[in-house]
Amino acid sequence: MQNADVLTQKQIQEFLKGSRSIEFTAQNRAEVYGFIQQVLVAQEYAMQGKKQRGAIRAYLCKVTGMSLPQMARLIRQYRQEGVVEAVAYRRRRFATKYTSRDVALLAEVDRAHGWLSGPATVHIFRRAYQQFGQADHVRLAEISVAHLYNLRHSARYRKLAARWEPTRPSAIAIGERRKPDPQGRPGFLRVDTVHQGDWEGVKGVYHINAVDAVTQWQVVGCVGRISESFLLPLLEAMLHQSPLRLLGFHSDNGSEYVNYEVAKLLQSLLIDFTRSRANRTQDNALVEGKNGAIIRKHMGYGYIGAEHAERVQNFHTTHLNPYLNFHRPCGFATVSLDARGKRQRQYPREDYATPYEKLKSLAEAAGYLKENLSFARLDPLASRLSDTECAKKMSTARAALLRIVQTESPIPPRFH
Repeated sequence: MQNADVLTQKQIQEFLKGSRSIEFTAQNRAEVYGFIQQVLVAQEYAMQGKKQRGAIRAYLCKVTGMSLPQMARLIRQYRQEGVVEAVAYRRRRFATKYTSRDVALLAEVDRAHGWLSGPATVHIFRRAYQQFGQADHVRLAEISVAHLYNLRHSARYRKLAARWEPTRPSAIAIGERRKPDPQGRPGFLRVDTVHQGDWEGVKGVYHINAVDAVTQWQVVGCVGRISESFLLPLLEAMLHQSPLRLLGFHSDNGSEYVNYEVAKLLQSLLIDFTRSRANRTQDNALVEGKNGAIIRKHMGYGYIGAEHAERVQNFHTTHLNPYLNFHRPCGFATVSLDARGKRQRQYPREDYATPYEKLKSLAEAAGYLKENLSFARLDPLASRLSDTECAKKMSTARAALLRIVQTESPIPPRFH
C-alpha cells in the first residue's frame, strides 16, 4: 500500500467499510513498527478525539493484522516514549567461564582416552596444567565433575565428539546365507511355509512345503502351530518320508527354521543348512512356485482351524504326496544364453516327467536313495494306480476333507 500513512479520516472510514472481508498479514516486525509510528505521527493521534482515535486504531489493526490488545500496547508505548519499537530482550545470564576452545579441548581429550569417567577426566586436566605446564588447560583444571558433564551434554561438544559408525548387522550363527549348489545331485531340499488364513485373530493351520531342487520330489506337511514343539516332530516325519539321502536344507530367514532346535536336528542328520541371501529373490523360487501351483491350488485360501492339522496332515501323507511324486508330471527347465548373454529358460515337451521318473533317469540313481530303500520297493507304489485314477482318488479325499473342516470351522459372513 502506498501513502497508507497519510490517509484522511474520511478515507480511513471508507477503507474500513470496504475491507471488512479482507485480511492483511504483516511480514517484517521492524517495518510494521515503523509504519505504525508513521501513521500515528501523520494522523496526530494524541490530538484526535475518542472516535477518531478508535478509527485510527482499527485501521492499524486491519492493515498490520495485529490484534487489538497488541495495538493498544504499541500505542501506549508511543504516547509514553514517542516511538514504536521492539523491546530488547534483557534476560539475566550467567557469565561464561568455559569457552568454545575449552569444549573442543574436552572433546579432544575424551576422544584420545576413550571417554573416561568425569573424575578421571578432571584428574587428567589437573595433571596437564600442574605437572606438565599446559597453559590451555588452566580453566578445565578447576572444573567440577558436575559441570564437566554439562559440557559433555552441550550441542557443540556433541558435534565435535560424535562418532559415526555404520549399522552393524547382528550375526546369527545358524545356517549359511548362500544359494545351494546341488551340481545335479538330488537330496537338496527347498523349504517354505504356507499359512492357511486367519479367523478373527485366530491362526489357521500351516503347510510345510519341501521340494527337492533336482527331481522336484515334494513332501507337504501340516501343523497347527509354528512353534518348535509342533514343528520339529513334523520336520522329522517329512524328512523320513523322502526316499532321498538328504544333503541340504534351504529355507528363507523365518524364525520357524532359523533357530537352534532345527539347526541341531539337521546337524544330527548331517544335513547342510543354508538360508536365502538378502535381495536374492531366486534363492527359494522353486518352492515358492510350488506354494501356488500345488498348495494354494488344492487347499485354497480359506481358513482351516488349527484343530484340523492332524486330519490335513493325514491327507497330505496318504493322498497328496503320492500323487505329486508318482503321478503328476513336472516341467524341467533347460537354461541357455541368448546373444546378449541373458539367461533363458525353456521347458521342452520331452523333458516333462514325474519326480519319480526324473529320479530314475539320473545316472547312478540307486545311490541317491536311502539305505533301506530300492527302486524294487518303490516301483509297486508308482504303478499301483494310473495317473488319472490316483488324481480322482486324491480329489475325492480332498473334497471330503474340505467339507469336514468347513463344517466344523466358523463360516465367514456374507455381505450383500
